[in-house]
Amino acid sequence: MSLPAGSNTSEPTVTVLDYGSGNVRSAVRALERAGAKVTLSAKAEDVLEADGLVVPGVGAFGSVMAELRSVDALRMIGRRVAGGRAVLGICVGMQVLFEAGVEHGQLDQGLGEWPGTVELLPAAVVPHMGWNTVQVPEGSVLFEGIEDERFYFVHSYGVQKWDFEVLQPKMRPPQVTWSEHGAPFIAAVENGPLCATQFHPEKSGDAGARLLRNWVRSLNKPSLQRMVP
Repeated sequence: MSLPAGSNTSEPTVTVLDYGSGNVRSAVRALERAGAKVTLSAKAEDVLEADGLVVPGVGAFGSVMAELRSVDALRMIGRRVAGGRAVLGICVGMQVLFEAGVEHGQLDQGLGEWPGTVELLPAAVVPHMGWNTVQVPEGSVLFEGIEDERFYFVHSYGVQKWDFEVLQPKMRPPQVTWSEHGAPFIAAVENGPLCATQFHPEKSGDAGARLLRNWVRSLNKPSLQRMVP
């Protein structure tokens, strides 16, 4: 299926974090079709040395955080982010990048890369399951060429507020893509090397395939740092 992460090939190496989060084979196959050499692993050398890391996630916020801790993923994700190395979170893999999640009255801490709390969507019907449109910010790299497409969502919880404080004048603010189900919620974030989607690109047909190609191709380019000249 793959070569070891960090192999010397013209194709970017991507590790899909293997920590017990359901069936990730569809993500592996989609990334391979997008042009990556993919390894499914939780080994530190694979996670830290790959050109890109994908953090999938299904289930409850607290359970996913516990599973990530069990394989030392919080430290490894943190090291990649601190070093400007590409990370892509998907579904609950996006949610855990925020400060906290509240499910069934239980508050669990997230990785805290972005401000915000994951909460139940105020919709008449949950989960939010199916295709939906998104509102993409100008200049998006992930959504280049697919700004008007629909993507496939399966979730009951989301981040409904964005309050990011730019602490340094030269800091490039994250680009935030929104969707709506009962209320507006964050559908994707692009923050230099750290990106995430609430929807499942691997289940989103041609649009999702294009988004993954956009991300994989970005791994061959100089990292989009959080600081700009």
